[in-house]
Order: sequence, then structure tokens, then C-alpha cells
Amino acid sequence: MHRPTAPRLARLLACAAVPVMLVAGCSDSDGGKKSSSNSATPSASAPATSSATPPATAGKYAKVPDLCKALSAKTVENLVPKVKDKKGELLTGSCFWNGLDSEDTDNQQFRSVNLHIMALSGDPNMGSADKRAQTYADGQVKKATTEDDPKDVKTAKTAGIGDWATTVTTTTKKKDVEFSNVTVVARTANAVVALKYSGAGYEGAKSPSAADLTKDAQAAAKEAVASVAAANKK
Repeated sequence: MHRPTAPRLARLLACAAVPVMLVAGCSDSDGGKKSSSNSATPSASAPATSSATPPATAGKYAKVPDLCKALSAKTVENLVPKVKDKKGELLTGSCFWNGLDSEDTDNQQFRSVNLHIMALSGDPNMGSADKRAQTYADGQVKKATTEDDPKDVKTAKTAGIGDWATTVTTTTKKKDVEFSNVTVVARTANAVVALKYSGAGYEGAKSPSAADLTKDAQAAAKEAVASVAAANKK
């Protein structure tokens, strides 16, 4: 019986220790044929299929402007004559301006503006940044049509402000004073602007109609949308 020489035996043992998919690369230098295994499947070398969800994607806008500086001083004075504080009052998530023009005792007029801006990012489970922003904008529209027990609610799609906009008009009553309200909700990419403009007549003065407030509210919302882009310029 032929016994393998020591060097040949060492090579054979080395081949036996290599995984089966690599055996075809081992040879017998003493003239024997190459051992091959064509049926072996090199599955370990195939790229693994990832089932991981792709990471959330950032939206076009990474930040929002200083809310109390998103409207110019001229715009604030136009919206709120006799404004109490031109710099505005920074609240949680919004800036608020208000003022009462009481010089004409027979026509005392109150006005207020509340500006809210939110930028959203994408989420693997909830959609892209723009999609999430649209959902948020829809929620702001719903809020405008339901808060403070409103009456005379009207909703209208509005062109020319961001990528999407809706104007909501309502009337509400607080302490026997009737308020006219206009809320403009606009989406620009992944950012949402919600501007509420309200007016009322005090001491028996007539309150402004929503129609009288709408033009100024929409112009201010358009300015706020532009401030988002300006805040994100590099």
C-alpha cells in the first residue's frame, strides 16, 4: 500500500482544513489531480440582503427663523396699529403681537397676530419631511376650524403662498366681544407657517369682517414663508 510522503500529507491536511467552497483552489503538487467541488455554493461571499429601514431624510429646511423677526416692523405696524410691543411676545412655539387703537372713542379697534412656524424632518415610519409637513399643516387647518367654538367657518385653498396654502375664516366671541379671525396655513417644502390674524371692536364698535382682514393676513403669511428660506441660506 502506497503511503503519502510527509510533505504531501501536510498539504492534504491543509486542504482538508479549508472550507468546502475553497477546496477547488488546493492542488496536489506530486502530480495528483485537483480536488474540485463544483456543487459547492459560495453563499458566504454573496452580499447579505439588508432588511433595515433606510434612515430618515432631512427636509429642505433645517431650521426656522426667529419667530418675532419673521415679520418686518412695517408689517407688524400695518397689521396691529398701536401695537403694544413691536418686538412681539415670544410664546411656546409662536410669537404674538396685539394692540388696541382707542384714540377714537367711538371706534376702538383691537388687533392681534399669532405666528407659528414649524420645520419637520423625515421619519422611516411616517414618511418624508414634506409628507409629514403636509400632515402637520392639515392639522393646523383643522385646529383653526374648531378652536374657541367658532361660527361662520369658511375654508379656501389659497394660491401663491409657498407650495400649498389654505385660508380659514371664522367668528368667535369672548366676554361678549365678537372677533373676526383669519388663519393662513402654508407649507413650503418641509416647513409650515400658521398665521392667525384677529380683530374686534370694543365698547360697541363694529368688528372688522373676515374679508377685511384676509388680504393683510395672506400678505403677512407670504412674508413669513419667505423668511423661512432666508433663515436657511448658507
